[in-house]
Amino acid sequence: MQSVDRAVSVLEILARHGEAGVTDIADELEVHKSTAFRILGVLESRGLVAQAEGRGKYYLGAGILRLAGAAAVRLDISQEASPVCRELADELGETVNIAVVDDDAAVNIMQARGSASVTAQNWLGRRTPLHATSSGKVLLAHLPHALREGLLARTLPRFTEHTVTGAGVLRAELDTVLQRGYALAVEELETGLNAVAAPVRAHDGRVIGAISVSGPAYRLEPDRLPDLALRTVAAADLLSSRMGYGI
Repeated sequence: MQSVDRAVSVLEILARHGEAGVTDIADELEVHKSTAFRILGVLESRGLVAQAEGRGKYYLGAGILRLAGAAAVRLDISQEASPVCRELADELGETVNIAVVDDDAAVNIMQARGSASVTAQNWLGRRTPLHATSSGKVLLAHLPHALREGLLARTLPRFTEHTVTGAGVLRAELDTVLQRGYALAVEELETGLNAVAAPVRAHDGRVIGAISVSGPAYRLEPDRLPDLALRTVAAADLLSSRMGYGI
């Protein structure tokens, strides 16, 4: 824990000063120069700090921007999604979620419940499998090819008799998701639960999340899903515009 604390302190020092040498950092940490140098070496190997060539000074690296950008996306989409999700939930009466990729799963970062979903379970903060949910399929379909194929190469667990566990079948479905602009999940994660989802894009066109509508199969019957998909896509387009896409 001491090493972690010191590493964070180094990042704070560089954020405060802009750049600093090993001696200055060691003095502020009250450690030997060799200790400060080792910490800087680890941070530099992860791209969190960089060294000014020929000057012996260190500054915050591009890795910090990557981490900050990921955090900002989550914060921004949560803020911008609130009115869109609330409106869609009120219109359809069902549960609306925003999900983002979290390693090999989708995690729900926002939820709005419609009038018909008063007793629905809480999905907020829950990690769900990419291959067995509508949001997960949207996110999986838009991952970089190598990453997507790596995930498809894993064993895909079965949750119900309708869960797609074959990589070839799922790959074809993901191609369909890309073509039509939305994904369906019909009793694939839980028996009696159906859902539809559409991609949310950032200003640069990257898919940064998915908005989904879910509910019991007796209300979200298969023949109703195409209409729900159109409304979900419209909400996703609205949220994408709020995130700067197409502006």
